[in-house]
Amino acid sequence: MQDTFKVSCKGERDSAIDEQQLRDNLQRLGFGSKQLDRLLNGTPVTIKSGLSQAMAERYQKRLADAGLITQVLPDGATLVAPPAPPAPPAAPIQQPAPGASQRRLVPFQFTGNGSEYFGIWIVNILLMVVTLGFYAPWAKVRNLQYFYGHTVLEKQSFQYLADPWVIFRGRLVAVAAFIVWSIASNFFPIAAMALLVIFIPLVPWIITRSLKFHAINSAYRNIRFDFVGTYWQAVKVVYLWPLAAILTLGLLVPLAVQRWHQFLTEGARYGRSAFALNLSVGQVYVFFLKMLGVFIGLLLIGGVLSLVYQPIMAVFVMAAYLALFGYFMAGLTNLVINSIQLEQHGFASNLGKRRMVWIFFTNSLLILLTMGFFTPWAKVRMARYRASCSEMEVAGDLDGFIAGEAQHAGAVGMELGDAFDVGFGFG
Repeated sequence: MQDTFKVSCKGERDSAIDEQQLRDNLQRLGFGSKQLDRLLNGTPVTIKSGLSQAMAERYQKRLADAGLITQVLPDGATLVAPPAPPAPPAAPIQQPAPGASQRRLVPFQFTGNGSEYFGIWIVNILLMVVTLGFYAPWAKVRNLQYFYGHTVLEKQSFQYLADPWVIFRGRLVAVAAFIVWSIASNFFPIAAMALLVIFIPLVPWIITRSLKFHAINSAYRNIRFDFVGTYWQAVKVVYLWPLAAILTLGLLVPLAVQRWHQFLTEGARYGRSAFALNLSVGQVYVFFLKMLGVFIGLLLIGGVLSLVYQPIMAVFVMAAYLALFGYFMAGLTNLVINSIQLEQHGFASNLGKRRMVWIFFTNSLLILLTMGFFTPWAKVRMARYRASCSEMEVAGDLDGFIAGEAQHAGAVGMELGDAFDVGFGFG
């Protein structure tokens, strides 16, 4: 079996580069502010593990060019922190606080491949055609089981445990409601409007139940997740904050975005442990202002250059759109994930904006050229990239945390019959 290596550091930098310049260089490589604080505080940190020696050396060279001194070590080897300077003779030697533990970054991995997933995907398509779509719940479960089962954290994969029959029953209810509304809209317009008015307050309830369904049917190391967000919280993020954003001509869009992600994150549970989102509204406003600045800047450059050569404006409009798309897709994901906390553990994401645009654009082009047959490879490619840019910041021993959750998580999942899925796509 081939040896794997990791890239580690202990906060040392090139003497020719000051700390602010180093931070700027590392931010350009995709590191977030929380990650930089961890990298530069002098504590041994594993930046990336599970790499071939050649890949690890390439990581080391990129970081060295930015000014960060790292070491390539075999996985499992320990990086020793630099010795602390001697304390003044009169001062007592500081001992580590009781229970203090080293924090380490554990990477997510996606181990699936396009050829393998193609077999599942094509069978799902054929069976849905043969059954006139009735096989869709089973197809959805098979797809999610594949992607969950190939998403790995510390050599343990995630699990998707949903019963397709539960999804099937939920879909039947949704289809029946749609048929009733369609008939009413053709023959009884007033009744159709009344049904629509009744449906509006049901949407937040359906969303919370769907989120709960996917959460309690997702597990890691046999511990289920859960979602405890309430109906009134859903009303605010589905109707109140978006309406406020519209009435203020978009000024409250960042607030609506922050409240939505707060609802999703802080309603989630792993066993009995709650997730927290340490993301302020101000941080989201700064993100949107930067995104808007990039977009307007490219349009202004294009406008000026179009005075000399008019067709170039179309190129800059497309560049502005792609920049906006990449900045939103990668930047917002990084911002949110880097702000998530699970008890004493954290998470990190360093998706590249240009890389996300490139993968999305080339995937779309190849799907179009192959009349859809590249879809399995496109999904696997995106999943692999997202996993490669995601890490969990583990405080101490993850096994101990999992074992603690296992002792009191037995009741989670008992409400399976009270939750359902109607195909909103939250999974």
